[in-house]
Amino acid sequence: MSEIVVSGLLAPDALLAQLGDDNLVILDIRSAIDGGGRAAYEAGHIPGAVHTDYVVDGWRATIGNAPGMLPPLDHLSALVGRLGIKPHDDVVIVPAGVSATDFAAAARIYWTLKTIGHGQQAILDGGFRAWAEGSRPVETGTSAPKGADPYPVVMQQRLRSTADATLIASRSKFATLVDARSASYFDGQEKAPEAARAGHIPGAVSHDYTQAFDPATGRLKPRDELAKLFGAVPKGPAISYCNTGHTAALNWFVMSEVLGRDEVALYDGSMTDWTQDPDRPVATNAC
Repeated sequence: MSEIVVSGLLAPDALLAQLGDDNLVILDIRSAIDGGGRAAYEAGHIPGAVHTDYVVDGWRATIGNAPGMLPPLDHLSALVGRLGIKPHDDVVIVPAGVSATDFAAAARIYWTLKTIGHGQQAILDGGFRAWAEGSRPVETGTSAPKGADPYPVVMQQRLRSTADATLIASRSKFATLVDARSASYFDGQEKAPEAARAGHIPGAVSHDYTQAFDPATGRLKPRDELAKLFGAVPKGPAISYCNTGHTAALNWFVMSEVLGRDEVALYDGSMTDWTQDPDRPVATNAC
């Protein structure tokens, strides 16, 4: 699956050619919010795909008042193993293909797998929507995971930014902080319920994650358009954040995997974690 190393995306026909491979694991992540959830999966899914619920299965953890943190590594080890993923498997993540937030969930799972040391994963370009539109094979019911031992986690800390590392970056300007939220959150006009304060991390640039997604096609925008969109982000290290590390995963995916930028990290705690400490500064653009 060499083509996924460059862009992180896999075309439906490329996946079709791999169906039945012993080292292929397909994760259908359709949720109740986007794509109908498990009921939609059971009504029709890519042959051999197993369903995993982004919320119920615990791809993110609530630590303190921050609901989007990277879960404990023993939990992730058990979860990934339970889904039948082994270190040398090719993993294809299948979102619904209906919204930017749906793609962001796929990107967050992709980032999590990469962060625990897995080397071969891709997001199905266009999600299940693109697969179904091409009259490709679909099966009903459920597919049982192959089952595997707990995954041998090898943490890739360079992909994750903590509150302390983000604070250093904010003060030193060593890395560009990229805020994936809409302008109303960035400016401080509204905030997530779990966040203690409204606003953004000082020095951050605003880059609404929805700009990268085309709802008409269910796909990310073409690479040249993405390069223009993210051209305003200065070269060098970058840290992507949002409210809970969910939508920021889409910006991380575009910068790191599609555009191939080096030293791009995701701050999984984001503003809900950042604002728990009153000593961490918050800026606003309030009138």
